[in-house]
Amino acid sequence: MEEPRPQKKKNLKRQDDKGLNAYAKYSGMAFQMVAIIAIATWGGIKLDNIAGFQKPVFTIILSLLGVFGAIYFAIRDFIK
Repeated sequence: MEEPRPQKKKNLKRQDDKGLNAYAKYSGMAFQMVAIIAIATWGGIKLDNIAGFQKPVFTIILSLLGVFGAIYFAIRDFIK
């Protein structure tokens, strides 16, 4: 009669591991998205400073491209 209890613990542990794996996967994906957007925006700011524009043209363009790129990578990871 003692055997079913350890199997229940094993099943619960497997479910917990799946939850932790999903949490790690999606939190890693979130950090990747933030990094893509931040690097693109930083590059736009640097290009605006080099070009000497009064309006942040490169910042706007590259930040939008960074957002679209981050969404693209997120969708590509979801499909896998």
